Amino acid sequence: MKKFHLRTFMLAFGVLFLAACTDDSNVDSDTEGGADSGEGGTGDVRIAMQEDVVSLDPHGSNDSASAQVRMNIYESLVSIDANMEQVPGLAEEWEAVEEDVWNFKLREGTTFHSGEEFTGEDVKATFERVNDEAVASEVAFLFEMIEEVEVVGDYEVNLHTEYPFAPLPSHLAHNTGGIISKELIDRDYQAALDEAGVDMTADEYYDLRAEGGAEYDEVKDQISEHIGTVIGPEADGTNHAELTSRTPGEETVLTKFEDFQAGERNFEELTFVVIPETGARLAELETGGVDVARNVDASSADRVANGENTELLEQESLRLDYLGFNVEKEPFNDPKVRQAISYAIDRDAIVEGVYEGMGLAATHPIPPDVWGYDDSLEGQVFDLDRAKELLSETDVADGFSTTLWVRDDQMIVDTAIYIQESLAELNINVEIEQYEWGTFLERTAQGDQDMFMLGWTTVTADPDYGLYALFHSNSFGETGNRSFYANEELDALLDQGRTESDEDARAEAYSRAQEILIEEAPAAYTVHSNFAIGVNTSEVQGVELDAIGDVRLENVTFE
Repeated sequence: MKKFHLRTFMLAFGVLFLAACTDDSNVDSDTEGGADSGEGGTGDVRIAMQEDVVSLDPHGSNDSASAQVRMNIYESLVSIDANMEQVPGLAEEWEAVEEDVWNFKLREGTTFHSGEEFTGEDVKATFERVNDEAVASEVAFLFEMIEEVEVVGDYEVNLHTEYPFAPLPSHLAHNTGGIISKELIDRDYQAALDEAGVDMTADEYYDLRAEGGAEYDEVKDQISEHIGTVIGPEADGTNHAELTSRTPGEETVLTKFEDFQAGERNFEELTFVVIPETGARLAELETGGVDVARNVDASSADRVANGENTELLEQESLRLDYLGFNVEKEPFNDPKVRQAISYAIDRDAIVEGVYEGMGLAATHPIPPDVWGYDDSLEGQVFDLDRAKELLSETDVADGFSTTLWVRDDQMIVDTAIYIQESLAELNINVEIEQYEWGTFLERTAQGDQDMFMLGWTTVTADPDYGLYALFHSNSFGETGNRSFYANEELDALLDQGRTESDEDARAEAYSRAQEILIEEAPAAYTVHSNFAIGVNTSEVQGVELDAIGDVRLENVTFE
């Protein structure tokens, strides 16, 4: 078994990621596929995915399946390599020339898949789109501090931020910061304007957006539901693979971009195949139907590690799995109820019993390797007596009935069953309800749930991403705060943390924020789980796994 350890200073992307389901139905061991060796050591790679892509539009979603595919299509200004180090992307160098101005020198001689030349205008168009209220992007929080993109020249831009923001390069490296061609963005806006019946060109809309005011508000409301008509079904990036075809629910096919300027690639075609069941994914891996299987859970790790032609890659992560409470619903609007439930959960037992040691018990709202983690705080711990004492001080002292929502993922279901049994000790009757992934995300964003289980990976190893999206009142719903938790003091601390340039002051703000989140318990933090994938090494080598669980294919070679 190969095991890659996460260094405390490394950076990581953030995504919603959940481990794999172990339903062995629909296994078809006769499927043909796998690496197709060719002359010169080239070939095709098939990657089995637990879930399907939500959107190929970088501004359309923040899920791990979409990120896995999009990272091969789009490049960002700043890139992250397989060792989770910041390296040049579409920007060859960058620096903060003022507290609120960053200068980026862009790579020359780069073309999009469409053949369009990459310039600073594409950077401007991309970030103006993600921050456009008409787009209403759930990832705008990553880039909303960008107030203006100043095009200095074809290959130089200045990003003006609303306030000093030290983690900006790390945010730009997120997969949703992939640069889209202005030509495609223009077509997307024009299609939205046409479908909404607005007699206006895309350029006229951009001018109106810059001016703001009532007319812009009216037009952006009219076109909002039509944004993404072109981007998503089409994709136009500069990275090493371009979109060939997509069959929703089944597969997405990319082919090698022959004019890629940032290195040689050995693959010819990348196919991302949707196989929800763990047993089916592993059967395909073992028989060569696929070359890589994502989302290998703890119960399947030994099978992959000990397979004749398979290898397990395991990666420590900056991920947090948590039990969330909808604080807008009774009795979860009472902090003592939430605290009682948190105290009733034995996290070490979950790590050993469910994750079979592939993880770390979570006591804080951010993982230990995230900058600003305060180990002087006790954190959330297991204390059943304290749990009973706290519940006795509430209006539901005799217990109550509730529901716990999960997606169709066996590791999460097993954790939910453990929590169900634990809360029975408090006379809390928990009914577990299981949903398909898309439905789960949609309904929890609407606030239909009582309790729910999700995961979040802290991008950039900076607490701004780990805490702002999950717990700031500006992030209600699909952005990340599915607990609908609002606390004025916490909001002020998180605002200070992202605007403060002094590192000590930032650390102090995040320490107090963690203290509030531990005490108020809008979520019970359960596990920092490891990521794992399986590779069929009889055909391909050089597959890598990074700290967010993404499969890296830039160094793939073939027998």
